[in-house]
Amino acid sequence: MSSEIAAEIVVVPHTHWDREWYEPFQRFRLRLVALLDEVLDRMEREPDYHFTLDGQLACVDDYLEVRPENRDRIAALVEAGRLAIGPWQILLDEFLCSGETIVRNLELGMARADKLGGALPVGYLPDMFGHIAQMPQILRLAGLEHACVYRGVPSSVTTSAFAWVAPDGTAIRTQYLPEGGYGNGAHLFEAPDRLAGRAAGFVARMRRWQPEGPLLAMYGTDHSAPVAGLPGMVAELGARMDTLAGYIGRFSADFSAGTAGLPRVAGELRSHARANILPGVISVRAHVKQLMGRAERMVERYAEPLAALWGEEWPGRFLDMAWWRLVDASGHDSVTGCGVDETAQQVAARIAEAEHLGQAVRDMVTARLAAAVPSGGVLVVNPTPAVRRSVVLFEVAGSEPLADALGRRVPLQPLEYAPTLLLDEEMDPAVALTFVHGTELYGRHVTGWSVGDGVLTFTVGREPDPAFDVAELRDRLEGVSRVRIVAEPRRTVAALVEVPPLGHIAVKPDGEGGAEGGGLPVTPSRAEDRVLDNGLLRVEVAGDGTLTLATPDGVTITGAGRIVDGGDVGDTYNHAPPARDRLVEEPEAVEVELVCSGPLVAALDVRRTYRWPAYGGYRTGELVEGIWADAPPELGPGGPGAVEETVVTTRVELRAGEPFVRLRVEFDNRCVDHRVRLHVPLPERATASLAEGQFAVVERGLTAEGGCGETPLPTFPASSWVAAGGVAALLEHVTEYEVTGNELALTLLRSVGYLSRNRNGLRPEPAGPQLPTPAAQSRGVRSVSLALMPAGAGVQEAAEVFRHDLLAVPGSGPRDLPLPRPGTGPQVRGAVMTSLRRREDWLELRVVAHADTEAVVEGAFGQARRADLRGRPGEALEVSGGVLRLPMRAWEIATVQLR
Repeated sequence: MSSEIAAEIVVVPHTHWDREWYEPFQRFRLRLVALLDEVLDRMEREPDYHFTLDGQLACVDDYLEVRPENRDRIAALVEAGRLAIGPWQILLDEFLCSGETIVRNLELGMARADKLGGALPVGYLPDMFGHIAQMPQILRLAGLEHACVYRGVPSSVTTSAFAWVAPDGTAIRTQYLPEGGYGNGAHLFEAPDRLAGRAAGFVARMRRWQPEGPLLAMYGTDHSAPVAGLPGMVAELGARMDTLAGYIGRFSADFSAGTAGLPRVAGELRSHARANILPGVISVRAHVKQLMGRAERMVERYAEPLAALWGEEWPGRFLDMAWWRLVDASGHDSVTGCGVDETAQQVAARIAEAEHLGQAVRDMVTARLAAAVPSGGVLVVNPTPAVRRSVVLFEVAGSEPLADALGRRVPLQPLEYAPTLLLDEEMDPAVALTFVHGTELYGRHVTGWSVGDGVLTFTVGREPDPAFDVAELRDRLEGVSRVRIVAEPRRTVAALVEVPPLGHIAVKPDGEGGAEGGGLPVTPSRAEDRVLDNGLLRVEVAGDGTLTLATPDGVTITGAGRIVDGGDVGDTYNHAPPARDRLVEEPEAVEVELVCSGPLVAALDVRRTYRWPAYGGYRTGELVEGIWADAPPELGPGGPGAVEETVVTTRVELRAGEPFVRLRVEFDNRCVDHRVRLHVPLPERATASLAEGQFAVVERGLTAEGGCGETPLPTFPASSWVAAGGVAALLEHVTEYEVTGNELALTLLRSVGYLSRNRNGLRPEPAGPQLPTPAAQSRGVRSVSLALMPAGAGVQEAAEVFRHDLLAVPGSGPRDLPLPRPGTGPQVRGAVMTSLRRREDWLELRVVAHADTEAVVEGAFGQARRADLRGRPGEALEVSGGVLRLPMRAWEIATVQLR
C-alpha cells in the first residue's frame, strides 16, 4: 500500500466508556482507574500519542476522585491538545430525560473541562440510542461547532457528513461514523504484519462515504485501553494520529459555510437503517422512568423557581448536587434500565437523592412563606408562569368554610374526614408517657391534656402547644387507669383557587363564611351512576370497564382505557413477542364504585379482573420451540399454563374546569415476560402522531425505517403528551407509545428477565451479555397516572396543568395573624417555560416557542439581556414597564436574564 493512500487516514485513539452497565458503577470505576493510569503513562512516554476520552467529563471526575494527585497531568495533556475531554458531563440517553437535564449536562461538562484546559468542541454522541430533534440548536447555543453521531442516521445519508437541521432551522455540520461507528478503525492494528492490507480495506470501505479528504479511523471500542507502540505503527503505515477535535477541527467552524453543499437531515434521528437503536429501553424498568420524571419536575419546576423568586440566600450548592445526580442518572446505560439489577438499583437511588434535594429546597422556601400564614391556614403555590384557576387538595382543621385574604369564600368540597378518636384503652399512664417524644404523639403534636374520672385525655393537632409540660403531667397521674387520645377534627378537601403566575395565595377557615363570591365560577363536576360530567367533558364507564369520552361539540371517543396483556420474550433492549402470542383483552369481571360525586372532584374506581398467563413465553400453555433455548426459566406451580388472577383498578377522576379525565391505573404484577398496554381507540383516522419531547413537538409516521437487522417497531417515546387521531394522552413521565391500527397504545409495564438475549426474535445479534435481570420483571404493585382528552389546541396548556399540581403547605404563623397578600412572579405568554433560576444577581429564564410568536415576559424587573445555554451574557433587550417582548421563531430556545 502506498504511503500516499495511508496518509489519507487520521487515527483517533479513544475509549468508549460505559460508566455503569453489565457491572455496577464502582466495579467499572476500578477498571477505569487502571485504564487512565495506563493512558497517562503511555502518553507521557510517547509524545506523539493522542487520546479522546469519550466526550464525557464523568471519566475524568471518577478517576480524579481516586487519583486527585494526577489532575495536573491531565490538564497538561489537555492544554497541549493531545487529550480531548468533554463536552458532556456524561453520555446521556437523549429521550429519557428532560430538555433541561440535557442543557445542564452540557453546562456541567463544559465548565469542568474549561478548568482542565478546554472541552472537545464537538457534540460527540457516539452511542446514544437515537437523537432528539433539537440537538443541533442545543449544541450551537452552547457554542459547539460540530456534532458527531452513529445510531439513528437514516438511509438517505450516504456521505460521512451531513447538515443536521433542528426544528427552528438551526443547522450544524455533523460527522457520521459509518462502517462500525465509534469502532470503525478498531481492527486496523490487530495484526502488525498485515497493516497495509487492513489499511487498504479501510480506505476502500470509507471512500464509498467520503470520496476525498482525510478519513476518520476511530481506533477504540468499549472500555478499551491504548495499545503499546501505536504511534510507531501509525507512522509505519504513513497515517497520522490526532484527537477527534483535531480531525473535525480542520472543517469550517463557520456554521453556514460548514454545512454548505452537505445533504440535509431535519429533526430527530431514530432510524434503524444503519444501526440498532434498541427502542425497548423506553419502557423497561418503568419505575425508573417514573422516578426520573418526578425528580426532574421537582428540581426544575418547583425547587429552582421557588428558590429564585421567594427564597432568601440562593441554595446553589444543594441545587447543584441535585442536578449532578440527575445528570449522572441520565446515562445511556443508566436511566435506560438496560444494565444489571445492581446498576438499576443504584440509578434509582441516585434519582431519589436528586428528588430529596429538590424537596428540601422547595420545603425550605415554602416554610419561609408559610410562616406568614396563620396556623390553621394554608399556603397555595403555583409552579407555572400563568394565572392558575385550579383545584388543589389539602388537609385542613375544623369544618368551617375557607376564605382568602380579601374575605372571599373559597369553593370547597370535603373528600375525607380523619378519625378523631385515636386511642381509648385501659392503660398504665406511665406507659402512655413513653409514647410522647417531645410534643409528638401518634404522629401529631400535643395541644392539651386533662385528667378526670381516672382518664388521662390528650388532645393532639398539627401544631404543638409550647406550654406543654410533661413534668406537670406526671404529678397528676395518681388514680389514672385509662388513656384517651383525641385529635382535632381534620378533613381532606378539594378547593378551587386562583393563584398568580409563579406566585402564591393563602386561605384559612373563616367562621363568618366569607362573602359568597357569586358561587362556583366554573361548571361543577358531577358523578352519577357510571357517568362523570363537568360541562367540558362527559365520561361514561361501559360494561367492560372502558370509557366513553364526549365533548359538548360532538367529539366522542369510545372504548378508551382498554387493557391488553401480551407476551414479551425480549430483553431490556428490545421487545419480542412469543412465536405464538395470546393477547388477553377481556376482563373476567368488572366492578364500578363511586368515590366522590363533586362539585369540584368527581371520581369512580373501576376494578377489572383478568387472568394473565403467569409465564409470558408460554402464552398457549406449551413450549414454543427456540424461545427458551438459551436459558429456560424455572416454572412455578401450574407449569407453563399457569395464570395469575390480576385486578386492575383504575381511578377515573374529573375535576371542575379541566378538559381532561385523570386516570390512575394500579395492579399487582405477579407475572413474568409480558407487556401491559393501555389502548385508546381513535375517533379519526391517524396518519401520524405528535409527541412532546425535549424543547419540541415531533411529528412521526406510523412506521419506522428499518435496514440494519433490528425489526423496526414503530414504538416511540413521548415526554409530557402524545396525540394522534383526535386523542391526546397527558403523561407524567417518558412513556412508550405506538399508533397501531386505529388505536393509540401506551405501555404501562414491560417485564423481562435478561439484560440481552442471544436469541431475540426481533434483533439478529446480542446488544450486550446475556445476564439475568430478575428485578426487570418489575413484580409487585405498579401504579401509572395519565390523563386523556380530545386532541386540540389546548393540549400543551392542559399538560402543564396536569404535570404541575398546585402545592399546598400548612400555615405555621400565629393563629391571629392576618392572611398575607398574594405574591406574584413573572408571567410568560406565547412560549413555554422550561427553567427559572438565579445566576448571580440575575433571574435566568429559559423558554421555547411552539410557533412564530412574540413571547411576553411580565414581572418586577427593569433590565434584560440574552444569554447562551452556558449562561454567558449577550445582547441587551428592551424592557418597558416591567414587560419584555421577545420575537421568536417557531421552536426557538431562548435564554434571557432579568433583574
